Amino acid sequence: MLPQVYQTCFQSQLSATQFLTLEILIWLLQAYKQVRIERLAALFPQPIKFESRRRRLQRFLILPQVSIPVLWFPIIKYILRSQCKKSSQLIIAIDRTQWRDKNLFVVSLIWEKRSLPIYWQLLDKRGSSNLAEEKVLLRPVLRLLKGYYVIVLGDREFRSVKLASWLDKQGVYFAIRQKKATYIQQEGQDYQTLGSLGLAPGMKMYLTGVKVTKQKGFGNFNIAAYWQRKYRGTLANEGWYILTNLESLSAALKVYQARSGIEAMFKDCKTGGYNLEGSHADESRLMSLVLIIAIAYTCALLCGRKMKNIGLQKYISRLTELGRVPRRHSSFWVGLYGYMWVAGMEFLSDQVSQFWQLTPNKLPNFQRGLRAMELIQSTF
Repeated sequence: MLPQVYQTCFQSQLSATQFLTLEILIWLLQAYKQVRIERLAALFPQPIKFESRRRRLQRFLILPQVSIPVLWFPIIKYILRSQCKKSSQLIIAIDRTQWRDKNLFVVSLIWEKRSLPIYWQLLDKRGSSNLAEEKVLLRPVLRLLKGYYVIVLGDREFRSVKLASWLDKQGVYFAIRQKKATYIQQEGQDYQTLGSLGLAPGMKMYLTGVKVTKQKGFGNFNIAAYWQRKYRGTLANEGWYILTNLESLSAALKVYQARSGIEAMFKDCKTGGYNLEGSHADESRLMSLVLIIAIAYTCALLCGRKMKNIGLQKYISRLTELGRVPRRHSSFWVGLYGYMWVAGMEFLSDQVSQFWQLTPNKLPNFQRGLRAMELIQSTF
């Protein structure tokens, strides 16, 4: 399921044996949606003892070539060149996901209501990141995206005005949600909390040139505030208070609404897809497993997008659903299960041919379905 550009990049950095190992691991992830090393070793199609397969995978995962700068950054550059014009707007979200003793800090590119992981690190602690860790994570990403119009999004964990000030000095736009207990000072007024502004459901506010927090030396920024009105009987618990250097309320709200894409990506990589939280690997191997997930995830996402564009989604999932406005399945889901549909057809070809013999009146439908499978294969 590796597109040609992926193959070219990986073959230039890995030996033939290493490339085959990576290719098989990607296939296993798409087919079985598991990243536990023992499970992957049990499924790995090589005629050697299980323990030998397990050790082989463990050695592969600590290779210096299996790293983000070597294998992943070239793929991100290709995706940007093929999907985005130079100087176009790129929305970048930062967030963490935590399970057991693992704390994964990720920067991702928001793309089609999902996000593509760009760079990630494991924090050696539980809980929130600090400014130094945030700078370490963002610096290589900002270098990679130099020349693009970058906007960084963060939820209330990243509310520090120090991070906002640092991003502003880098020439980067940002929209970072604040807690309502945050102090602000408007020109000519005393300090007050954001919660005292009187924001109510259905209201919007935009404050310019506001000093945020009582600490000195960080300059003035803007505050975009919004509380969604009651919709379909549901009322949001609280409003948004967004610290930003964007120049309008509409721009700040529009980009911040896209932040949910990183939550969707985490779900795809965990319980909704590859079951990342099932891994018990150590830090170095886990970083490599996340890299393999990123490769598999983007392959499925890009292939699913192509399938949708040529009208093949109807062979893989429901197009409409009673009482539901947005489509049920994402490009990731369509790409992942479209691939598995074709793989199952090939594996069970004898049984499928018996269907044709038992229901010859359906032959024209089967022939159209076979053509759809050929087109799906062309998207890989």
